Amino acid sequence: MITIYHNPRCSKSRQTLALIEASGITPSIVLYLENPLTIAEIQGLLSKLDMSARDIIRKGEDAYKQNNLGDMTLTEETLIQAIANAPKLLERPIVVKGNKAIMGRPPENVLALLS
Repeated sequence: MITIYHNPRCSKSRQTLALIEASGITPSIVLYLENPLTIAEIQGLLSKLDMSARDIIRKGEDAYKQNNLGDMTLTEETLIQAIANAPKLLERPIVVKGNKAIMGRPPENVLALLS
């Protein structure tokens, strides 16, 4: 089972979804902007990605600047809460298969999960 955390307005997310579907897989699609992730779900993704919240936060978003999220003294918990409060901050797409996840930037990254 493949799950993609998807934003249909994002070209990289659309390209990643197309790569998954081209491989014959129909993924479960999570529209995280419509159904924001919980803190526990974000923590689960981070564990599967083997990344920190700072690694998956979109630094170009207004919410990043408005909340001074570039402050390196902020805790992991604070950053996770910020992503939960403002889902646009989540870098996308994220593709999950079992206990592994990968960032679909570039979209070809996802091919490693599909084999």
